[in-house]
Amino acid sequence: MQRGEQRPRSQRQLRVGEVIRHALAQLLERGEAHDPGLTGVSITVTEVRVSPDLRNATAFVMPLGGAESDAVLKSLNRAAPFFRRRVGQAVDLRRLPNLSFEIDSSFDNANRIDALLRTPAVSADIDADADDPRDDGA
Repeated sequence: MQRGEQRPRSQRQLRVGEVIRHALAQLLERGEAHDPGLTGVSITVTEVRVSPDLRNATAFVMPLGGAESDAVLKSLNRAAPFFRRRVGQAVDLRRLPNLSFEIDSSFDNANRIDALLRTPAVSADIDADADDPRDDGA
């Protein structure tokens, strides 16, 4: 395996990440963090990635509408020890990973790719491939 490549996540990592994601989503939905930066903000937890040793977990989040994402991210990371304690009370894990939060950029990436696919140059290439008589559809 070359540098920069990641191993596929194990079933255990995926399962622990999903359990933590559900617990975090419930905590955020109920507004249990009493941080002023999180008051009245609706936050979606899109994914939780757990390290192979299960010691660290990164929660990818997106505030509703993407508004004030930097301030929300600061507040979440400031409240990370609180969330870790509350998740520990909600789930049954032998070892609870340290939590950190990051803004989920996958929505921005998908929008950027969609915009690229709609550019005239790409559309012309796609239309030319569809009109190619050598293409027998097989």
